Amino acid sequence: EGLVVPVLRDADRMSFPAIELAVRDFAQKVADNTLSLNDLRGGTFTITNGGVFGSLMSTPILNPPQVGILGLHAIKDRPIGVNGQVVLRPMMYIALTYDHRIVDGSEAVRFLVRVKELVEDPGTLLLES
Repeated sequence: EGLVVPVLRDADRMSFPAIELAVRDFAQKVADNTLSLNDLRGGTFTITNGGVFGSLMSTPILNPPQVGILGLHAIKDRPIGVNGQVVLRPMMYIALTYDHRIVDGSEAVRFLVRVKELVEDPGTLLLES
């Protein structure tokens, strides 16, 4: 009932298939109503995907005591300039909300730029992992 945010622990040490399996397991627990309190405790950062509901752009709010949340939105064709021509390209807005008492703004911007680079060229992420 309502929003639940399970915590994927040690995600930085997990492979993509392991992350996918863990997310699938959490989805099953949600469907079966078997999430434990421990499944919900200890998060530090959230990724939310409003794009699955058609959201084009929003600003996600922090879930205290977490220090950041990354919002992903719907991928839509949008007009942009390329070599002096207006062309349609698939684009997605991303938004980062963070606790500025803990995260420096310049670091947050560098993080967003890196996310953009990896989304635009996912092969890089696979090669680096």
